Amino acid sequence: MIEFINSLSNIIWGSLLIYLLLGAGVYFTIRSGFIQIRHFTHMFGVLKNSKQSDKAGISSFQALCTSLAARVGTGNLTGVAIALTAGGPGAIFWMWVVALLGMATSFVECTLAQLYKTKDDQGNYRGGPSYYMQKGLNQRWMGVLFSIFLIIAFGLVFNAVQANSIAQATAVAFDFNPLYVGIGLVILSGIVIFGGLKSIAKVAELVVPIMALAYLLLAFWVMGHHIERLPDVFMLIIRNAFGLQEAAGGAVGYGVAQAMTQGIQRGLFSNEAGMGSAPNAAASASPYPPHPASQGYVQMLGVFMDTIVICSATAIIILSSGVLEGPVDQINGIELTQLALSSAVGSWGSIFIAIAIFFFAFTSIIANYAYAESNMIFLENNHTAGLLIFRLAALGMVMFGALAEMPFIWKLADLSMGLMAITNLIAILLLSGIAFRLAKDYNQQRVNGKVPTFDINQHPELKKQFEEGIWEKEQVEKWVKKESGG
Repeated sequence: MIEFINSLSNIIWGSLLIYLLLGAGVYFTIRSGFIQIRHFTHMFGVLKNSKQSDKAGISSFQALCTSLAARVGTGNLTGVAIALTAGGPGAIFWMWVVALLGMATSFVECTLAQLYKTKDDQGNYRGGPSYYMQKGLNQRWMGVLFSIFLIIAFGLVFNAVQANSIAQATAVAFDFNPLYVGIGLVILSGIVIFGGLKSIAKVAELVVPIMALAYLLLAFWVMGHHIERLPDVFMLIIRNAFGLQEAAGGAVGYGVAQAMTQGIQRGLFSNEAGMGSAPNAAASASPYPPHPASQGYVQMLGVFMDTIVICSATAIIILSSGVLEGPVDQINGIELTQLALSSAVGSWGSIFIAIAIFFFAFTSIIANYAYAESNMIFLENNHTAGLLIFRLAALGMVMFGALAEMPFIWKLADLSMGLMAITNLIAILLLSGIAFRLAKDYNQQRVNGKVPTFDINQHPELKKQFEEGIWEKEQVEKWVKKESGG
C-alpha cells in the first residue's frame, strides 16, 4: 500500500502538478499585471477596516487568521526541514518562487470563493472551490470530487500530520508519552471544533498573531546571533537552486530537480496557494470593502506571511546554525529544527520549538477542520445534519496521528493534497476571466476615489449564478454605510 501511494504521489508531484502549479501561477501573474507586486502595499491597506462583520459572516481579519492558522503549521517547521534535507538549500529558493507566483493564484481563487458564496441552513456564509465549481462552471460533480479530496486531506490526513508533529516535538523536549499527548489534543480540539466556525475564527484571531510574532522575534534574534553567516546562507540557497554547487560533480540535473520538487511540494503544503483550502475561509467573510476582490488581497497577504516570512525564518535558523554540515540522516524534520535552534540559544531552544509547534499545529487542526466542515455542508446541500459524526472522525484522526509513524502520513498528505490541487487549479483556470474582471472593477473604483463596492447589476451575465440575498445592491449599500459610520 505504501509503495502504491508513493508511486502515485511521485507521478503527480514529479511532473503533472509542478507544471500545472507553476504554469497557472505565471499565467495569473501576467494576466493580472503582476498584481502581487503592483498592489503589494494595498494588501496591508485592506486590513485597516477588517475587524467588523455582519451576523452571517466572520470578519476579514478572522478569515485571514483562520487561513493563516491552517497555513502556519508543520509546513513551516517540519516541512522546511524536510525540504532542506531532501532537496538541499536550493529548495528554499523554489519555495520563494512558488509563494510569489502563488500570491496571484490565491488572489484568483479567493476572489472567486467570495463571489460565489452562499448561506447554510443556519444563515452562515459558506463557500469555496466546491461552490464555484457548481455555480460558476455548473459542474456539481467536480465540486463533489473536490470536497471528497479536501475532506480526506484536511479533515482527516492533515490533522494526523499536525498531531504527529506535536507528539514528536513534545517527546524530544519533554519526553511526553504520545498517547497522553494525543488524548490532550483530542480534548482541546473538540472543545473548539464543537463551537463551530465562529468559535474557530475567534481562537485563530487571538492565537495566530501572538504565536507568529513570538516565533519571528526569536528568529530575528538568531539571525542577529549569526549575522556574519547570513550572506553565505543566501548565496548557498541561490547556488544550490541552480545546481552551481553540484556542477563540479556532474550531478546538476538531479540536484536542481530535487531542489525544485521539494521546494514546490513543501511550499504548496505550507502556503496552500492554488490548493483550494484558503478560499473556504475567504468565502466565510463579510468583507470590507464589500467587493469579492478585497478578499483576494487579504489572502494574498496570507501567502506572503506564511512562506516569504515564516518559512524563510525557519530556513535561516537551520542553515545559519551549521547543523546540516553534520550527519542528519537519522534526524526527523522537527528534530532538525529543534537541534538548529538549540545550537543558537541553548537547550531551551528545543523547548521553545515544542511549544511553537504545539500552537502552530493545534491552530492548524481546528482551521483544517473548518475547511472540511464547509465541504461536508456542500455535500449535504447546505445542511448541517451530518457534522457530529464527522467531528468525531476528525478527532479520531488526531489521535491516530499522535501515535502513527511520520513517513506514511506525509505520503498520504502529499497524495490527497496533489489530487485536490489539480482539481482546483483546473477550475480556477477556467473561471479566471471572471476574477480578472472583478479586479479591474475594484481598482477602477479605487482610481475614481470610491470605496470599491460590488454591484451585481453591473455584471448581468453573473447574476443568474448567485443565490438571492448574497450580493443584493441594498444589502451591500447598507454594509458600506455601516462601515463608513454613516
